Amino acid sequence: MTLSLDYAALSDVGRVRRNNEDSAYAGPHLLLLADGMGGAAAGEVASAAAVQVIRRLDTATIGGEDMIEALAGAVHRANERLSELVEEDPEREGMGSTVTALMFDGQQLGLAHLGDSRAYRMRDGLLYQLSHDHTFVQSLVDEGRISQEEAFTHPHRNLILRVLDGRPDSDPDLQILDVQAGDRLMLCSDGLPDYVAAEVIAASMADGTPDSVVVELITHALEAGSNDNITCVVADVVETAPASGSTPQLVGAAAELAQGSTGRGEATTLVPGGSNSGGSGGRGGALDPEELRYAPRPPKRFPWVRRIAAVVVILGLIGGAGWLGYRWTQDQYYVGTDGDFVAIYQGVDAGIPGLSLTKVFEKQSQLQVDDLPTFRRQQVENNIEADDLAGARAIVGELQSTADECAKKLLPPTPTPKPSTTPTKPPVSKAPTTAPTKATSGVPSTPAGANPDDCDGVK
Repeated sequence: MTLSLDYAALSDVGRVRRNNEDSAYAGPHLLLLADGMGGAAAGEVASAAAVQVIRRLDTATIGGEDMIEALAGAVHRANERLSELVEEDPEREGMGSTVTALMFDGQQLGLAHLGDSRAYRMRDGLLYQLSHDHTFVQSLVDEGRISQEEAFTHPHRNLILRVLDGRPDSDPDLQILDVQAGDRLMLCSDGLPDYVAAEVIAASMADGTPDSVVVELITHALEAGSNDNITCVVADVVETAPASGSTPQLVGAAAELAQGSTGRGEATTLVPGGSNSGGSGGRGGALDPEELRYAPRPPKRFPWVRRIAAVVVILGLIGGAGWLGYRWTQDQYYVGTDGDFVAIYQGVDAGIPGLSLTKVFEKQSQLQVDDLPTFRRQQVENNIEADDLAGARAIVGELQSTADECAKKLLPPTPTPKPSTTPTKPPVSKAPTTAPTKATSGVPSTPAGANPDDCDGVK
Protein backbone atom coordinates (compact mmCIF):
# COMPACT_ATOMS: atom_id res chain seq x y z
CA MET A 1 0.00 0.00 0.00
CA THR A 2 1.36 3.39 -1.04
CA LEU A 3 0.75 6.30 1.31
CA SER A 4 0.92 9.97 0.45
CA LEU A 5 0.18 13.38 1.99
CA ASP A 6 -2.72 15.71 1.32
CA TYR A 7 -1.68 19.04 2.86
CA ALA A 8 -2.50 22.70 3.36
CA ALA A 9 -0.55 25.61 4.86
CA LEU A 10 -1.62 29.05 6.06
CA SER A 11 0.12 31.92 7.86
CA ASP A 12 -1.42 35.02 9.41
CA VAL A 13 0.41 38.05 10.81
CA GLY A 14 -2.13 38.36 13.63
CA ARG A 15 -3.81 41.45 15.00
CA VAL A 16 -0.84 43.04 16.77
CA ARG A 17 2.38 42.35 14.88
CA ARG A 18 3.33 44.49 11.88
CA ASN A 19 5.51 41.85 10.25
CA ASN A 20 5.29 38.09 9.90
CA GLU A 21 8.30 36.25 11.32
CA ASP A 22 6.81 32.78 10.65
CA SER A 23 7.71 30.70 7.59
CA ALA A 24 6.31 27.34 6.52
CA TYR A 25 6.56 24.84 3.68
CA ALA A 26 4.42 21.86 2.71
CA GLY A 27 5.35 19.36 0.00
CA PRO A 28 4.80 15.72 -0.91
CA HIS A 29 7.69 14.54 1.30
CA LEU A 30 8.28 17.38 3.75
CA LEU A 31 6.26 19.47 6.21
CA LEU A 32 8.29 22.33 7.69
CA LEU A 33 7.67 25.28 10.01
CA ALA A 34 10.03 27.95 11.38
CA ASP A 35 9.16 30.76 13.79
CA GLY A 36 11.70 33.58 13.63
CA MET A 37 12.64 35.80 16.54
CA GLY A 38 14.75 38.85 17.06
CA GLY A 39 12.40 41.64 15.99
CA ALA A 40 14.63 44.38 14.59
CA ALA A 41 17.39 41.75 14.39
CA ALA A 42 15.55 40.15 11.43
CA GLY A 43 13.51 37.25 12.80
CA GLU A 44 11.73 36.96 9.45
CA VAL A 45 15.10 36.64 7.71
CA ALA A 46 16.10 33.82 10.06
CA SER A 47 12.92 31.77 9.53
CA ALA A 48 12.94 32.32 5.77
CA ALA A 49 16.59 31.27 5.50
CA ALA A 50 15.97 28.13 7.56
CA VAL A 51 13.01 27.11 5.40
CA GLN A 52 14.81 27.83 2.12
CA VAL A 53 17.69 25.53 3.14
CA ILE A 54 15.71 22.67 4.71
CA ARG A 55 12.98 22.54 2.04
CA ARG A 56 15.50 20.96 -0.34
CA LEU A 57 14.81 17.67 1.51
CA ASP A 58 11.42 17.43 -0.22
CA THR A 59 12.45 14.47 -2.35
CA ALA A 60 11.43 10.84 -2.63
CA THR A 61 15.02 9.59 -2.88
CA ILE A 62 15.63 9.69 0.90
CA GLY A 63 13.92 7.18 3.17
CA GLY A 64 14.23 4.98 6.23
CA GLU A 65 16.96 5.72 8.74
CA ASP A 66 18.65 7.97 6.19
CA MET A 67 15.93 10.57 6.86
CA ILE A 68 17.36 11.25 10.32
CA GLU A 69 20.85 11.84 8.97
CA ALA A 70 19.44 14.03 6.19
CA LEU A 71 17.34 16.09 8.61
CA ALA A 72 20.26 16.61 10.99
CA GLY A 73 22.49 17.70 8.12
CA ALA A 74 19.87 20.11 6.75
CA VAL A 75 19.32 21.74 10.16
CA HIS A 76 23.06 22.21 10.60
CA ARG A 77 23.37 23.73 7.12
CA ALA A 78 20.53 26.11 7.97
CA ASN A 79 22.33 27.04 11.16
CA GLU A 80 25.49 27.77 9.18
CA ARG A 81 23.45 29.93 6.83
CA LEU A 82 22.22 32.02 9.75
CA SER A 83 25.81 32.45 10.89
CA GLU A 84 26.76 33.69 7.42
CA LEU A 85 23.88 36.18 7.40
CA VAL A 86 25.02 37.61 10.74
CA GLU A 87 28.56 37.97 9.42
CA GLU A 88 27.23 39.82 6.36
CA ASP A 89 25.20 42.20 8.52
CA PRO A 90 26.20 42.49 12.23
CA GLU A 91 22.88 44.20 12.99
CA ARG A 92 21.28 40.77 12.60
CA GLU A 93 23.13 39.52 15.66
CA GLY A 94 20.55 38.00 18.00
CA MET A 95 18.19 36.69 15.35
CA GLY A 96 17.09 33.08 15.50
CA SER A 97 14.35 30.66 14.54
CA THR A 98 12.59 27.54 15.72
CA VAL A 99 12.55 24.54 13.37
CA THR A 100 10.01 21.74 13.28
CA ALA A 101 10.15 19.38 10.30
CA LEU A 102 8.41 16.12 9.38
CA MET A 103 10.00 14.16 6.51
CA PHE A 104 7.87 11.48 4.83
CA ASP A 105 9.07 8.49 2.79
CA GLY A 106 5.72 6.78 2.26
CA GLN A 107 6.13 4.46 5.24
CA GLN A 108 7.67 6.45 8.11
CA LEU A 109 8.13 9.97 9.40
CA GLY A 110 11.40 11.58 10.42
CA LEU A 111 11.05 14.39 12.98
CA ALA A 112 13.56 17.19 13.59
CA HIS A 113 12.68 19.75 16.25
CA LEU A 114 14.30 22.76 17.85
CA GLY A 115 12.43 25.44 19.84
CA ASP A 116 8.79 25.82 20.86
CA SER A 117 6.91 25.33 17.61
CA ARG A 118 4.94 22.09 17.74
CA ALA A 119 4.19 18.91 15.81
CA TYR A 120 0.98 16.98 16.48
CA ARG A 121 -0.55 13.74 15.20
CA MET A 122 -4.22 12.82 15.44
CA ARG A 123 -4.93 9.10 15.31
CA ASP A 124 -8.21 7.37 16.08
CA GLY A 125 -9.68 10.64 17.37
CA LEU A 126 -6.85 11.26 19.88
CA LEU A 127 -4.38 14.14 19.59
CA TYR A 128 -0.71 13.51 20.46
CA GLN A 129 2.07 16.09 20.70
CA LEU A 130 5.06 14.65 18.85
CA SER A 131 7.57 17.40 19.67
CA HIS A 132 8.92 18.45 23.05
CA ASP A 133 9.06 22.19 23.82
CA HIS A 134 12.53 23.57 24.48
CA THR A 135 11.24 26.21 26.89
CA PHE A 136 11.84 27.26 30.48
CA VAL A 137 8.22 26.49 31.40
CA GLN A 138 8.40 22.99 29.91
CA SER A 139 11.51 22.33 32.01
CA LEU A 140 9.47 23.26 35.10
CA VAL A 141 6.76 20.80 34.01
CA ASP A 142 9.36 18.07 33.40
CA GLU A 143 10.75 18.63 36.92
CA GLY A 144 7.25 18.43 38.43
CA ARG A 145 7.39 22.00 39.75
CA ILE A 146 4.26 23.14 37.88
CA SER A 147 1.40 21.39 36.12
CA GLN A 148 0.64 21.46 32.40
CA GLU A 149 -2.39 23.63 33.18
CA GLU A 150 -0.21 26.14 35.04
CA ALA A 151 2.24 26.18 32.13
CA PHE A 152 -0.56 27.32 29.81
CA THR A 153 -0.87 30.63 31.70
CA HIS A 154 2.69 31.00 33.02
CA PRO A 155 4.08 34.53 32.39
CA HIS A 156 7.37 33.11 31.06
CA ARG A 157 5.89 30.45 28.80
CA ASN A 158 7.62 31.97 25.72
CA LEU A 159 11.16 31.84 27.10
CA ILE A 160 13.03 29.48 24.74
CA LEU A 161 16.11 27.56 25.89
CA ARG A 162 17.20 26.09 22.52
CA VAL A 163 16.87 27.67 19.11
CA LEU A 164 18.51 27.83 15.67
CA ASP A 165 20.72 30.94 16.00
CA GLY A 166 23.94 30.39 14.07
CA ARG A 167 25.86 29.08 17.07
CA PRO A 168 27.52 25.65 16.99
CA ASP A 169 25.42 24.09 19.80
CA SER A 170 22.07 24.24 17.95
CA ASP A 171 21.37 20.49 17.75
CA PRO A 172 17.77 19.38 17.09
CA ASP A 173 15.78 16.54 18.62
CA LEU A 174 15.60 13.68 16.08
CA GLN A 175 13.36 10.62 15.93
CA ILE A 176 11.64 8.16 13.59
CA LEU A 177 7.84 7.87 13.89
CA ASP A 178 5.41 5.32 12.51
CA VAL A 179 2.61 6.46 10.24
CA GLN A 180 -0.58 4.91 8.93
CA ALA A 181 -3.46 5.81 6.66
CA GLY A 182 -5.95 8.05 8.44
CA ASP A 183 -3.34 9.91 10.49
CA ARG A 184 -3.63 13.69 10.49
CA LEU A 185 -0.43 15.69 11.06
CA MET A 186 -0.16 19.31 12.13
CA LEU A 187 2.70 21.78 12.62
CA CYS A 188 2.07 25.17 14.22
CA SER A 189 3.90 28.17 15.62
CA ASP A 190 3.39 29.12 19.27
CA GLY A 191 0.80 31.73 18.33
CA LEU A 192 -1.75 28.88 18.31
CA PRO A 193 -1.12 26.63 21.39
CA ASP A 194 -0.23 29.57 23.63
CA TYR A 195 -3.79 30.88 23.28
CA VAL A 196 -5.97 27.93 22.21
CA ALA A 197 -6.56 25.01 24.56
CA ALA A 198 -5.57 21.49 23.46
CA GLU A 199 -9.22 20.41 23.58
CA VAL A 200 -10.20 23.10 21.07
CA ILE A 201 -7.28 22.17 18.80
CA ALA A 202 -8.30 18.51 18.96
CA ALA A 203 -11.93 19.34 18.10
CA SER A 204 -10.84 21.35 15.06
CA MET A 205 -8.48 18.59 13.94
CA ALA A 206 -11.20 15.94 14.14
CA ASP A 207 -13.22 17.09 11.12
CA GLY A 208 -12.90 18.82 7.79
CA THR A 209 -10.23 18.96 5.10
CA PRO A 210 -6.68 20.21 5.66
CA ASP A 211 -7.72 23.49 3.99
CA SER A 212 -10.65 24.07 6.33
CA VAL A 213 -8.71 22.95 9.41
CA VAL A 214 -5.87 25.48 8.99
CA VAL A 215 -8.43 28.27 8.55
CA GLU A 216 -10.40 27.15 11.61
CA LEU A 217 -7.31 26.84 13.83
CA ILE A 218 -6.03 30.30 12.94
CA THR A 219 -9.50 31.75 13.43
CA HIS A 220 -9.61 30.27 16.93
CA ALA A 221 -6.25 31.86 17.75
CA LEU A 222 -7.33 35.29 16.50
CA GLU A 223 -10.59 35.11 18.44
CA ALA A 224 -8.64 34.09 21.58
CA GLY A 225 -6.64 37.31 21.34
CA SER A 226 -3.33 35.90 20.12
CA ASN A 227 -0.82 38.74 19.83
CA ASP A 228 1.65 36.68 17.78
CA ASN A 229 1.96 35.48 14.21
CA ILE A 230 0.00 32.27 13.63
CA THR A 231 1.05 29.61 11.15
CA CYS A 232 -0.35 26.10 10.61
CA VAL A 233 0.49 23.19 8.32
CA VAL A 234 -2.00 20.30 8.25
CA ALA A 235 -1.56 17.06 6.28
CA ASP A 236 -3.65 13.90 5.97
CA VAL A 237 -1.97 10.55 5.37
CA VAL A 238 -3.98 8.92 2.58
CA GLU A 239 -3.67 5.68 0.62
CA THR A 240 -3.71 7.31 -2.82
CA ALA A 241 -1.98 10.43 -4.05
CA PRO A 242 -4.46 13.35 -4.14
CA ALA A 243 -4.63 15.31 -7.37
CA SER A 244 -4.09 18.61 -5.55
CA GLY A 245 -1.32 17.37 -3.29
CA SER A 246 1.64 17.61 -5.62
CA THR A 247 2.07 21.41 -5.57
CA PRO A 248 4.53 22.59 -2.90
CA GLN A 249 3.31 25.44 -0.73
CA LEU A 250 5.41 28.19 0.81
CA VAL A 251 3.79 30.66 3.20
CA GLY A 252 4.74 33.42 5.60
CA ALA A 253 8.01 35.35 5.60
CA ALA A 254 9.76 32.85 3.30
CA ALA A 255 7.18 33.45 0.57
CA GLU A 256 7.14 37.21 1.09
CA LEU A 257 10.92 37.55 0.90
CA ALA A 258 11.12 35.15 -2.05
CA GLN A 259 8.70 37.32 -4.03
CA GLY A 260 9.92 40.69 -2.77
CA SER A 261 6.75 41.28 -0.76
CA THR A 262 6.71 44.01 1.86
CA GLY A 263 3.15 43.46 2.97
CA ARG A 264 2.12 43.07 6.54
CA GLY A 265 1.14 39.45 7.10
CA GLU A 266 0.11 38.58 3.56
CA ALA A 267 -0.44 34.81 3.36
CA THR A 268 1.40 33.78 0.20
CA THR A 269 2.16 30.64 -1.76
CA LEU A 270 4.97 29.87 -4.18
CA VAL A 271 3.71 27.76 -7.07
CA PRO A 272 5.11 26.88 -10.51
CA GLY A 273 4.93 29.80 -12.91
CA GLY A 274 5.11 32.32 -10.06
CA SER A 275 1.34 32.52 -9.54
CA ASN A 276 0.29 33.76 -6.17
CA SER A 277 -3.01 32.92 -4.55
CA GLY A 278 -4.48 33.26 -1.11
CA GLY A 279 -6.31 30.94 1.19
CA SER A 280 -4.63 27.95 2.78
CA GLY A 281 -1.95 27.22 0.27
CA GLY A 282 -2.87 28.66 -3.06
CA ARG A 283 -4.52 25.73 -4.81
CA GLY A 284 -6.27 28.01 -7.26
CA GLY A 285 -9.33 30.14 -6.95
CA ALA A 286 -9.87 33.82 -6.20
CA LEU A 287 -8.19 35.65 -3.37
CA ASP A 288 -10.17 35.34 -0.19
CA PRO A 289 -11.58 38.86 0.54
CA GLU A 290 -10.90 38.31 4.25
CA GLU A 291 -7.17 38.30 3.51
CA LEU A 292 -7.37 41.79 2.04
CA ARG A 293 -7.34 43.09 5.61
CA TYR A 294 -3.68 42.11 5.71
CA ALA A 295 -2.75 43.24 2.20
CA PRO A 296 0.12 45.72 1.69
CA ARG A 297 -0.73 49.26 2.75
CA PRO A 298 0.73 52.48 1.34
CA PRO A 299 3.48 54.02 3.49
CA LYS A 300 2.37 56.60 6.01
CA ARG A 301 3.50 60.20 5.74
CA PHE A 302 5.97 61.94 8.04
CA PRO A 303 7.74 58.87 9.44
CA TRP A 304 10.10 61.16 11.40
CA VAL A 305 7.17 62.37 13.49
CA ARG A 306 6.47 58.80 14.59
CA ARG A 307 10.13 58.26 15.39
CA ILE A 308 10.31 61.40 17.53
CA ALA A 309 7.11 60.43 19.29
CA ALA A 310 8.51 56.95 19.94
CA VAL A 311 11.70 58.43 21.41
CA VAL A 312 9.67 60.75 23.65
CA VAL A 313 7.51 57.85 24.84
CA ILE A 314 10.58 55.71 25.56
CA LEU A 315 12.30 58.51 27.47
CA GLY A 316 9.10 59.11 29.42
CA LEU A 317 8.88 55.44 30.33
CA ILE A 318 12.53 55.39 31.41
CA GLY A 319 12.05 58.55 33.50
CA GLY A 320 8.88 57.19 35.08
CA ALA A 321 10.55 53.89 35.90
CA GLY A 322 13.51 55.77 37.41
CA TRP A 323 11.25 57.92 39.59
CA LEU A 324 9.28 54.88 40.79
CA GLY A 325 12.55 53.11 41.57
CA TYR A 326 13.79 56.10 43.60
CA ARG A 327 10.52 56.34 45.52
CA TRP A 328 10.81 52.64 46.36
CA THR A 329 14.30 53.17 47.81
CA GLN A 330 12.95 55.90 50.09
CA ASP A 331 10.48 53.45 51.61
CA GLN A 332 13.35 51.24 52.81
CA TYR A 333 15.02 51.51 56.26
CA TYR A 334 18.03 49.95 57.93
CA VAL A 335 20.06 50.34 61.13
CA GLY A 336 23.70 51.34 60.82
CA THR A 337 26.35 53.62 62.34
CA ASP A 338 26.70 57.39 62.23
CA GLY A 339 30.12 58.10 63.68
CA ASP A 340 30.21 56.63 67.18
CA PHE A 341 26.44 56.25 67.45
CA VAL A 342 23.74 53.91 66.21
CA ALA A 343 21.38 55.47 63.64
CA ILE A 344 18.31 54.62 61.57
CA TYR A 345 18.86 55.24 57.85
CA GLN A 346 16.22 55.86 55.20
CA GLY A 347 16.92 54.48 51.69
CA VAL A 348 19.28 51.82 50.42
CA ASP A 349 23.03 51.63 50.91
CA ALA A 350 23.92 51.74 47.20
CA GLY A 351 26.07 54.25 45.43
CA ILE A 352 25.05 55.88 42.14
CA PRO A 353 27.35 58.63 40.81
CA GLY A 354 25.76 62.01 41.47
CA LEU A 355 22.83 60.56 43.44
CA SER A 356 22.53 59.61 47.11
CA LEU A 357 19.95 56.97 47.89
CA THR A 358 20.31 57.01 51.69
CA LYS A 359 20.32 59.48 54.58
CA VAL A 360 20.27 59.46 58.40
CA PHE A 361 16.65 59.41 59.53
CA GLU A 362 17.11 59.14 63.32
CA LYS A 363 20.39 59.35 65.22
CA GLN A 364 20.38 57.44 68.53
CA SER A 365 22.47 59.85 70.64
CA GLN A 366 21.96 57.68 73.75
CA LEU A 367 23.29 54.52 72.14
CA GLN A 368 26.96 54.33 71.23
CA VAL A 369 28.33 51.55 69.06
CA ASP A 370 30.98 50.77 71.70
CA ASP A 371 28.17 50.01 74.19
CA LEU A 372 27.33 46.87 72.23
CA PRO A 373 29.00 43.46 72.39
CA THR A 374 31.29 42.50 69.53
CA PHE A 375 28.73 40.44 67.59
CA ARG A 376 26.01 43.11 67.77
CA ARG A 377 28.52 45.83 66.92
CA GLN A 378 29.56 43.97 63.79
CA GLN A 379 25.93 43.55 62.77
CA VAL A 380 25.29 47.28 63.06
CA GLU A 381 28.49 48.16 61.22
CA ASN A 382 27.37 45.90 58.34
CA ASN A 383 23.84 47.40 58.45
CA ILE A 384 20.75 45.58 59.69
CA GLU A 385 17.89 45.62 57.16
CA ALA A 386 14.37 46.37 58.42
CA ASP A 387 10.95 45.80 56.84
CA ASP A 388 9.85 49.36 57.60
CA LEU A 389 10.42 52.27 59.99
CA ALA A 390 8.64 50.49 62.83
CA GLY A 391 10.85 47.47 62.30
CA ALA A 392 13.98 49.65 62.40
CA ARG A 393 12.89 51.24 65.67
CA ALA A 394 12.22 47.79 67.11
CA ILE A 395 15.78 46.75 66.19
CA VAL A 396 17.16 49.86 67.91
CA GLY A 397 15.08 49.01 70.99
CA GLU A 398 16.58 45.52 71.11
CA LEU A 399 20.09 46.94 70.74
CA GLN A 400 19.43 49.44 73.53
CA SER A 401 18.23 46.64 75.81
CA THR A 402 21.37 44.64 75.06
CA ALA A 403 23.58 47.66 75.84
CA ASP A 404 21.72 48.28 79.13
CA GLU A 405 22.13 44.66 80.19
CA CYS A 406 25.84 44.77 79.45
CA ALA A 407 26.21 48.06 81.35
CA LYS A 408 24.67 46.41 84.45
CA LYS A 409 26.96 43.42 84.20
CA LEU A 410 30.04 45.63 83.94
CA LEU A 411 29.23 47.77 87.03
CA PRO A 412 31.69 47.25 89.96
CA PRO A 413 30.34 44.84 92.61
CA THR A 414 28.61 46.28 95.70
CA PRO A 415 31.01 46.07 98.77
CA THR A 416 30.00 43.49 101.37
CA PRO A 417 29.59 44.56 105.10
CA LYS A 418 32.51 43.90 107.47
CA PRO A 419 32.13 40.86 109.73
CA SER A 420 31.34 41.33 113.42
CA THR A 421 34.33 41.50 115.78
CA THR A 422 32.52 39.54 118.51
CA PRO A 423 34.20 36.19 118.78
CA THR A 424 32.06 33.29 118.09
CA LYS A 425 32.51 29.73 119.02
CA PRO A 426 33.88 27.83 116.12
CA PRO A 427 31.58 25.15 114.92
CA VAL A 428 32.46 21.60 115.61
CA SER A 429 33.15 19.79 112.41
CA LYS A 430 31.99 16.28 111.93
CA ALA A 431 33.72 13.63 110.01
CA PRO A 432 32.36 13.30 106.51
CA THR A 433 30.11 10.36 106.00
CA THR A 434 31.01 9.97 102.32
CA ALA A 435 34.26 10.15 100.40
CA PRO A 436 35.00 13.59 98.87
CA THR A 437 34.73 13.90 95.13
CA LYS A 438 37.77 14.84 93.06
CA ALA A 439 37.70 18.37 91.57
CA THR A 440 37.83 18.35 87.75
CA SER A 441 38.79 22.02 87.18
CA GLY A 442 39.63 25.21 88.89
CA VAL A 443 37.21 27.23 86.71
CA PRO A 444 33.57 27.35 87.68
CA SER A 445 31.34 25.63 85.15
CA THR A 446 28.96 27.64 82.98
CA PRO A 447 25.29 26.97 83.62
CA ALA A 448 23.50 25.20 80.80
CA GLY A 449 22.15 27.62 78.15
CA ALA A 450 24.27 30.55 79.36
CA ASN A 451 26.53 32.48 76.97
CA PRO A 452 29.68 33.78 78.73
CA ASP A 453 30.39 36.14 75.79
CA ASP A 454 27.09 38.06 75.85
CA CYS A 455 28.92 41.29 76.62
CA ASP A 456 32.25 40.42 75.08
CA GLY A 457 33.93 43.46 73.57
CA VAL A 458 31.87 46.15 75.31
CA LYS A 459 34.11 49.19 75.97
